Amino acid sequence: MKKKHLWIIGLLTVIIFLSVPTFHILKTKWTESDKTQTIPNGYINDASQLNLTKVDTIIQVPNDKKEIESQLKDILKYAKENNLKISIAGARHSMGGHTIYPNGIVLNMLPYKQIEIDTTNNILTIGSGALWEEALKYLDKYGKSIAIMQAFSSFSIGGSISVNGHGWQKDLPPISASVISFTLLTQDGKITNCSRQENKELFNLVIGGYGLFGVILDVKLKVVENIALQYKYVRLSPNNYISYYKKYVSDNPNVNLVFGRLRISDKHFLEEATINFFEKVEAKIPVLQNEKSTESQRLVFRGSVNSEYGKRLRWDLESGMNKVSKNQIYSRNELLNDHVSLIENKDISSTDLLQEYFIPERNFTQYINDIKPILKKSKIDLLNITIRGVKQDNDSYLNYAREDVFGFVFLFNQKKTDEQEREMKILTNQLVD
Repeated sequence: MKKKHLWIIGLLTVIIFLSVPTFHILKTKWTESDKTQTIPNGYINDASQLNLTKVDTIIQVPNDKKEIESQLKDILKYAKENNLKISIAGARHSMGGHTIYPNGIVLNMLPYKQIEIDTTNNILTIGSGALWEEALKYLDKYGKSIAIMQAFSSFSIGGSISVNGHGWQKDLPPISASVISFTLLTQDGKITNCSRQENKELFNLVIGGYGLFGVILDVKLKVVENIALQYKYVRLSPNNYISYYKKYVSDNPNVNLVFGRLRISDKHFLEEATINFFEKVEAKIPVLQNEKSTESQRLVFRGSVNSEYGKRLRWDLESGMNKVSKNQIYSRNELLNDHVSLIENKDISSTDLLQEYFIPERNFTQYINDIKPILKKSKIDLLNITIRGVKQDNDSYLNYAREDVFGFVFLFNQKKTDEQEREMKILTNQLVD
């Protein structure tokens, strides 16, 4: 009887152990609303959903090269005659409202997605409105891949160049390093070719220039081979991050993609880290899938909002999946083709805000020690901190990587209230100082 009782107790323990996280994830799903935030006619917003702005006109550009050049010149003439400003929109993931001008004209560049590849010289020519996922799917057919791009493939090419985003490709500069040239519609209505050899000053100003110097049209990008990559990871103390990074990543010629992550639950807050990296292997390259199910991952992520249990659960599940996925083989394109819907926030009363701080290697450990009390004290909910190495940028005039740095990418969740806006302002000022 005693053995039977122990067996029953053990079974109940397992059931309870599994039911608690299952219930938490289901609760996250049940509490989500089907409501979406409606943008009134004549208005536009950005990804933060905090910058609803009245505009004069939103114009969708055509896909044809001759048509877009003709249309944009007409729009430019109309804007000058009516004293209107022009802003440029892609996937609209830039936050802060600085890419929207009140009562101005907004160009929706997404339809402009002409695409062509030169496989001999490994050059992709692509319209600035194309999304990275569209480029990846096209390149996959030729066995090629994007050289440098951001973590999510749902951003536009032109938008990424305008912010000069960086990726998680091993020890590389921002996207600027992969840009060969681009054509630009300038304020005087001329189509100008910009490169490191031609109109170099304009080339440097436009990359990372947030659309201030003209409309990017056709972009020539370096591409690389699509290769098979095997997943590896290490868990460590953040104090050892630099030495481990050098050992497992910088000194390993086979590493191609890499990112780090800090633990953000109250328990062991910023006291644990992981380095996740992908090594080149000789293996069959998996075919790029058109769609992959991400809802379970999204719910685990959303379940961490304002929940200490959810944050611990996410860390534990990701750590467990790291062990399960270790040595699994992916194609490079598959790894790069992650959509922002992976972390989508369906709560219209709150928004997710991304901030990034670039820290030289010599200040890495001290920076973590400095931000720890600030983040612990803040009333803003911290959802994630990822770490990515970024090499010095020698192209962009508005340069955030004047030397080799590590980018600390913060994702916060805040309510759309005046109080939370004030708290976010306080937090941001403290992090900057």
